[in-house]
Amino acid sequence: MSADAPKVPVPEVLDASRMVAARRGVAGRVSLSALTRLRDSLFDTEGEVAYSLEFGTDELKVPFVELRIETELPLLCQRSLERFLFPVAIEQRLGLIRDEADEAALPPGYEALLMPEDGTLKPVELVEDELILAIPVIPVKPGTEAMERDWPAEEVELERSNPFAALSALKNKPDSSK
Repeated sequence: MSADAPKVPVPEVLDASRMVAARRGVAGRVSLSALTRLRDSLFDTEGEVAYSLEFGTDELKVPFVELRIETELPLLCQRSLERFLFPVAIEQRLGLIRDEADEAALPPGYEALLMPEDGTLKPVELVEDELILAIPVIPVKPGTEAMERDWPAEEVELERSNPFAALSALKNKPDSSK
């Protein structure tokens, strides 16, 4: 897509085969608050997502969509319990397949995207799917890793945490019943 192409709103539904045949692309923005499946994983819904989809076929005639996403997701750090912005920059080439068996034939570097029977694609849902996958299982704000090194556990605490320490002490104690 050229930089001076007129800005048009991204349709809610795209005909993927037509987009591939015409080697077309779309670009848009969507607010985080509009991504209903993603909302529960976020600290809040302030912000938006910039995305683009470029359709085409490669030298092996494999139809694909190249997806680019950029945003910052507001997450809750599980170490400091503070809000932080998690940067996300995704570039993903998705091979458009009609049957799950076709996945094995995709070239290296492609992820499979199983197309519905009608061949349509919902750009915002595709973007939301990729963002859900991008969220870390345990969000941690950069720079908080040093907390463990700053406050190491004391020897007494480490001994207390061992449930067998008391048994070991009894075993080594001289027998006074003799």
